[in-house]
Amino acid sequence: MQRECKRCLLLESAEGDMLQLIKEKIEKLSPEERASQDVYEQRLSVCKDCEQLISGMCLKCGCYVEFRAAFKDKRCPDSKGGRWKV
Repeated sequence: MQRECKRCLLLESAEGDMLQLIKEKIEKLSPEERASQDVYEQRLSVCKDCEQLISGMCLKCGCYVEFRAAFKDKRCPDSKGGRWKV
């Protein structure tokens, strides 16, 4: 029996179909909408260490963090001012 990783991003879990869908949606974002790769990776690193991450989803807002982090204008929904610095 495979254990579900509660504190993993979709990239690290068995959620391949959802991850593929999210990747396709990210690819369709315009350059004006999309965060840089460095910002994206930094945001995911922060999310991975957050206690609100469960199976690739943020418990604060219900989004898949790999999708939310791809948007230049999105912020971390944490009520303490957000955890993303960029």
